[in-house]
Amino acid sequence: MAHTRDMTSGSPARLLTGFAVPLMLGSICQQLYTMVDAAVVGKCIGLEALASIGAADWLNWLVLGMMMGFTQGFTILTAQRFGAEDGEGLRKSVTQSIIMTVVISAVVTAVSLAAMRPVLRLLKTPEESFAGAVQYLSVMFGGIIVMAGYNVMSSILRALGDSRNPLIAMIIASVMNVVLDLLFVPVFHWGILGAGIATVLGQVFSCVYCAVCVFRVPTLAMKKEDWRFSKPVVREIMRLGSPMAFQNGIIGAGGLAVQYVVNGFGYVFVAGFTATNKLYGLLELAATSFGYSMATYSGQNLGAGKYDRIRRGLRTAARIGFGVAVCIGAAMFLFGSKLIGLFVSDPDPEVVREAIRVGNTYLRFMAVGLPILYMLHIYRSANQGMGDTFMPMLSGMAELAMRVSVALFLPLALGETGIYFAEVVAWAGAVCILIPAYYRNIHKYPHDGAE
Repeated sequence: MAHTRDMTSGSPARLLTGFAVPLMLGSICQQLYTMVDAAVVGKCIGLEALASIGAADWLNWLVLGMMMGFTQGFTILTAQRFGAEDGEGLRKSVTQSIIMTVVISAVVTAVSLAAMRPVLRLLKTPEESFAGAVQYLSVMFGGIIVMAGYNVMSSILRALGDSRNPLIAMIIASVMNVVLDLLFVPVFHWGILGAGIATVLGQVFSCVYCAVCVFRVPTLAMKKEDWRFSKPVVREIMRLGSPMAFQNGIIGAGGLAVQYVVNGFGYVFVAGFTATNKLYGLLELAATSFGYSMATYSGQNLGAGKYDRIRRGLRTAARIGFGVAVCIGAAMFLFGSKLIGLFVSDPDPEVVREAIRVGNTYLRFMAVGLPILYMLHIYRSANQGMGDTFMPMLSGMAELAMRVSVALFLPLALGETGIYFAEVVAWAGAVCILIPAYYRNIHKYPHDGAE
């Protein structure tokens, strides 16, 4: 049974934190199995295999990130209809979101499988990593429909204020993934292919679990007519979802530019860089959780016409997010090198030391800029919850421009050090757009005394 949550009354701090904590726990589980994938591959197969996953990372994120953008954007309307207590509109937004997710997944799967080899060649993927990257992407892209299904179902639950069931799904899927990783890679010797299959099978479970929860929500007792194609609703959810998909797509394109430069430093550098990227989710897990929380909170309160609650909630989320970012950043400075060492294995100790040095340097750069990343997620999500997906898309374009510019040109002056600046500078460029956009959006709505 789904646990819906009305976020239009009560303490914003309690609501936002109560909604975000289960998402954080779910993110920890998700990062756990992402890290286990990398650790099992790096320790059981070696640095070349870890570099293969790293070479595939940004292309994988580009495709899956676009699908996540569509599904998250589709369900903005769901949160607004739920806050407005519009039962018929709520059901229609849910059914049309599911239909469009299936249609888009089929198209994206076909295009991704056809394009992955040429794109990997274009990125000058090292020969030691190419075959492994193709294997990994073949499995991940083959499972796009499953991952998109999980994302749309969990996004629907979150739009209704339910962050508990996505957490349960993620915990069980994570345990499955870890067990299957340890079975498929070191026992069955399936290599990189086994790590990818374990991830997809875990997502199959989480997708089915969340779908069952969605269809058990009493207010979502869908009727046959709810499943009929609705051009106005599809137009609206595509208006909301397309900019978010494009936003993630251009962020991913910037990541590919970074990957192109990183590949030029050789597979040991790629492996160290990959190890840190596998920790990236730990750095931003609270940011994404408060982002989801803020999107649901602002969407429901906009639907209810409680605009001052949006203002108060944003201030609360920003204060909490800043404090969490400082704590996580400090932890990475203290324990970063030990965490990176979990992913790295090679017969040559000098190679291991070099990979850890690369990863730890990159990690510290990101740890310093972590408060910027947290503000990015909170302000982006507040704008999206209020129905503005254009300015977040524009912020994604700013991320692309900053990330690509730094990745391509700063290493020419600073060598490998230049590439470490790319992420933090990209975050800063996005924040410079998102914060003014939020204040412009919220200024449209009158004060209502609902603080």
